[in-house]
Amino acid sequence: MAETVWLALDEAWDFGHSPFFRAPRRVDALSAGPSLRFITTARQVESFYAKFREHFRSFILSGSGDFHHLTAVYIRQVKEPFGILSFDNHPDWDIRPPYWSCGAWVNRALENQLVQQVAVWGCGSFECNLPWRLLGNRSACGSGRLLVAPWRRPGKNYPPWLHPISAPDWRGAFIQLVQTLKTSAIYVTVDLDCLGEQEAVTNWENGRFGLSDLVWAISFLREKVRIVGGDLCGA
Repeated sequence: MAETVWLALDEAWDFGHSPFFRAPRRVDALSAGPSLRFITTARQVESFYAKFREHFRSFILSGSGDFHHLTAVYIRQVKEPFGILSFDNHPDWDIRPPYWSCGAWVNRALENQLVQQVAVWGCGSFECNLPWRLLGNRSACGSGRLLVAPWRRPGKNYPPWLHPISAPDWRGAFIQLVQTLKTSAIYVTVDLDCLGEQEAVTNWENGRFGLSDLVWAISFLREKVRIVGGDLCGA
């Protein structure tokens, strides 16, 4: 666990109910949490980075999914061209203000010149349906820098710049994605709301993955690519 840190931005994690899990080293970031939760400013982001960057590690345990936009800060540790693979029930691609928010962090990550591609896997929320998907970063999807794979809904049509998946075929589609990644260096970010309600309790609507699905996907990734970092939020 030497390369893992728990940045405690809130009290979302309660490891007292997990006696067989040894929590990583905890860094108290509670003072920064309120100003960063859900939406924030560039000034607050840079203040957080300046204060806590020395505590960053390759793998970071964060708090609620309200802080997922900090992934765009954590990836500053990576100093080579890389891709991002996100497991999330939401695409987090909103092009509307505010500039820094948990619903728009993918766009901030794409501003990092080392990021070759972002793939968001397992979106089940309304944002991939009309009319809400018109508020997403369609330009990045069209160029291939952003790949969003939502769960297919019966009777819904999807544009060619979305890549819908279903329970019977998603693993095959995931294998194909990994085989066509633009770089072998991958950063993995997981929002626990991608899991079904029987698997995780979050403050956002739950997705459809099971824990065994995540274990399979990340294990497959480890066999095929070089994972250069990652973070986990959504408690």
